[in-house]
Amino acid sequence: MNGWWGKVLYVNLTSKQVKEITLDPSVYLEYLGGRGLAIRLLWDLNPIGVDPFSPYNHLVIANGPLSSLPAPSSGKIQVATKSPLTLGYGDGNLGSMASFHLKRSGYDAIVVTGASRKPVYLYIENEKVEFRDAEDLWGLDTFTAEDKLIREHGRNVGILLIGPAGENLVRYATIISQKGRSGGRPGVGAVMGSKKLKAIVVKGSKEPPIANKEEFRKIAEEAYEKIMKSDNYDFWIRQGTMATIVWSQQNSVLPTRNFREGVWEEYESISGDLMEKIKIARRGCPFCNMQCGNVILDDSSEESELDYENVAMLGSNILLSDLRRVGEINKLADKMGLDTISLGNSLGFYMEASERKLVEEKLEWGDYREIKRLVIDISHRRGLGAFLAEGVMRMSRSLGREAREFAVHVKGLEVSAYDCHAAPAMALAYGTSPIGAHHKDAWIIAFEVRTDRFGYTREKVERLVFLQDMRGGMFESLTTCRLPWVEVALDLEYYPKLLTAATGVTWTLEDIRVVANRIYSLIRAYWIREHGDWSREMDYAPIRWFKHPLTKGPYTGMKLDFDKYNKMLDMYYEMRGWDERGIPRKETLQKLKLDYVIPVLEKIVELK
Repeated sequence: MNGWWGKVLYVNLTSKQVKEITLDPSVYLEYLGGRGLAIRLLWDLNPIGVDPFSPYNHLVIANGPLSSLPAPSSGKIQVATKSPLTLGYGDGNLGSMASFHLKRSGYDAIVVTGASRKPVYLYIENEKVEFRDAEDLWGLDTFTAEDKLIREHGRNVGILLIGPAGENLVRYATIISQKGRSGGRPGVGAVMGSKKLKAIVVKGSKEPPIANKEEFRKIAEEAYEKIMKSDNYDFWIRQGTMATIVWSQQNSVLPTRNFREGVWEEYESISGDLMEKIKIARRGCPFCNMQCGNVILDDSSEESELDYENVAMLGSNILLSDLRRVGEINKLADKMGLDTISLGNSLGFYMEASERKLVEEKLEWGDYREIKRLVIDISHRRGLGAFLAEGVMRMSRSLGREAREFAVHVKGLEVSAYDCHAAPAMALAYGTSPIGAHHKDAWIIAFEVRTDRFGYTREKVERLVFLQDMRGGMFESLTTCRLPWVEVALDLEYYPKLLTAATGVTWTLEDIRVVANRIYSLIRAYWIREHGDWSREMDYAPIRWFKHPLTKGPYTGMKLDFDKYNKMLDMYYEMRGWDERGIPRKETLQKLKLDYVIPVLEKIVELK
């Protein structure tokens, strides 16, 4: 097959057995790769209702047909599993040389099942797989462990690994690569830890199969040139996503004080303008010519790689107003293998609970030394850290009804860094994200602030579905970075052209949207299968945005309208071909070639 190898490496950590699975070509044509391949494998392989920390839960590491081919920002890899944070489908992507080497190993994905009795890591070199002892790596932070693995295997490898947070089953532990690249917000790193798998080291040397190499090269070179000639390119290189701090402040969506407000008087202390003055380097993923990793020296005079999400969640959301200190907390989170978004949420939630006197142990807003200590304690599940390691949803349930009203999550995944008191479409994007509250599937807030800011319109819902199909369907499955399109306006048509050249199969954007629809409906079916008692309430935005109006900034008094939100949700379901409960209709499943899902769901719910 061109564009794909047609093979998946299947590793059983319990039996220490390895086998190759050959997939039918139709699987690739119908799911592409990356997220699409991951959800299909998890649907087929995971037992219904499996405990996320059970050995029988599968971990999927997947590339797509464009992953780490010489094309713009292609060095991405997808990690997916059943989430210990949400108990539904969970995934994430990260830029890593692991994508490059997996692409050259002869496999489209690695699937890990079982659990080792003792800590191990996998060393994969083309078809050769070794189970290596990881006793000396267990307990080490990700930076130290990666250095040791590089000393053992050299720099020409790709490494995915976990830190103490993953080892200790923190529910929002991630997988880390290259000292700052992090993926798998819904606890993918914790699943890796439950399997006693410290790391995966990949080294590949095969030539990836491309149908039309010369055509691919010409299209990619033209796309690279378009990126560099973009009007926004120079500013992007200077600030990257950090420019969003000022933008969010101006548009009253900067998460502040546990999403209580959308503006913060001290926003300049963590802004992209300040970062630009103290930046010492840039980092990026393989094949990227618009690197987004801005590096500063943190409070310990060590390097910390910053972007908007971690700075907003560890800055304004918890009222920490020193960018170097924010950098220090961010670096610690990366070393521990913690998701910075959920960390900032969990800290903010507890700070508010402390302020309201709902908890005995106090935690003041912006208390840098205590926050720094808690990052380590969370990662080792010590003392108060064990409570915060459970995430916002579980903490709020244990504290009672009042706490649930300021618990900012959807389906158990903490909201990323956009306040939505005055942004109904972005609230709906969080509500319908296939992994819980995350922005990567639909950053519709940029469209929203340019159009009918406060409208609950069909136009917004149509745009939301389109963005999900492109960002969460196409980019997450190809698997390449969305930022060339989002930030420097690279034409979307380059992607079906590249896909056609790579695979030899003619693709259009509409063809890809059909695949995206299939992926979203299968992920929704997986959630229903795992939860059983599904209802549309699972797609509601956080209560805070409906009940607690803004008290500061240009939109003082604003909050979401519950009835209007519900009408938007109805529109969304209609466009997806789902019923009023948010369950795919039988006709939709048949149309999308998801007939195999029907008998499973019919045992759980009535399909309409």
